Amino acid sequence: MDHDSKHQPEHPPEQPSFWRSRFGIGWIVLAAVTGWFLWEEHRAHLLGFLPYAFLLACPLMHVFMHRGHHHGGEHHRHRNDRNEGDRP
Repeated sequence: MDHDSKHQPEHPPEQPSFWRSRFGIGWIVLAAVTGWFLWEEHRAHLLGFLPYAFLLACPLMHVFMHRGHHHGGEHHRHRNDRNEGDRP
């Protein structure tokens, strides 16, 4: 008698994720080889751009991290409303 097959639910075999399939591993290897050759051929250009990248990062970080300091006056209105509510 086959008792084990009756007690175990039938599940279809799971498909491997894309990155663990043969096709995905092939793409990873291809990307690594391509990246290596790009780095070897263009290293001088990329490293020459590095000082300019740091200079460009400063204003971009200011704009995106501070979000312009809300110069539209909206922030000041909230502060004034809070201060007026605190006054006796």
